[in-house]
Amino acid sequence: MICVKGDNKSVVKNIREDIQRLRNPEKAKILSGFFKTGKGQYGEGDVFLGIPVPEQRKIAKKYTDLSFTDIKKLLLSKIHEYRLIALLILLGRYRRADETGKQNIFNLYLKNTNHINNWDLVDLSAPNIIGDYLLTRDRSILYRLAQSENLWERRIAIISSFAFIRADQFDDTFRIAELLLHDRHDLIHKAVGWMLREIGKRDQQKEETFLGKYAAVMPRTMLRYAVERFDSKKRLLYLDLKKKQKS
Repeated sequence: MICVKGDNKSVVKNIREDIQRLRNPEKAKILSGFFKTGKGQYGEGDVFLGIPVPEQRKIAKKYTDLSFTDIKKLLLSKIHEYRLIALLILLGRYRRADETGKQNIFNLYLKNTNHINNWDLVDLSAPNIIGDYLLTRDRSILYRLAQSENLWERRIAIISSFAFIRADQFDDTFRIAELLLHDRHDLIHKAVGWMLREIGKRDQQKEETFLGKYAAVMPRTMLRYAVERFDSKKRLLYLDLKKKQKS
């Protein structure tokens, strides 16, 4: 851990230099394809340096006391690794923070959702900041996010509910899943299916009650993710139900 004092410009310069030293153009090209950064794709314009996540975690740990102002500078970057490291630092700060500190991080996160704009960024951070903060609080913000035109805000809404699932609280996940049932984007289908599967790992009967109402009308990808851990006979039963409905 470093102590972030003195000239803020020099601190930001240092962290950027640490990041840039690890860049790998060949890996960056692979990641750019994997995260769909081409024109018209969901990650259009995202820039990768090709740095492995374990190395990014090391940098985040080194700069764990970075100021909120400097964290936001990283979060506003077009470079993916800068944004991921900013979120890793925020996660570390959130875990150590008092209630006021947690609220400040929660608010900072919600004000910058436009920059938490790829699925790995959302999945890393949303349950552990937004979901955790809302465990004992009003959750209406998630329903607003679920109806956003912004793909990533919709994903934040459903993935944040993972924190509730871990606490055996399923109702909000089911309600948000209903709102996203006919979403147009595959990344939302996968996210909803994933969260339903997580509920099923804890209470399969409750998941099946939900599927009994919606399996025939939900997107096939969503259903496939949701039933992934079912035994083969039951999994095929649900997938066949979807196939018959389509025909």
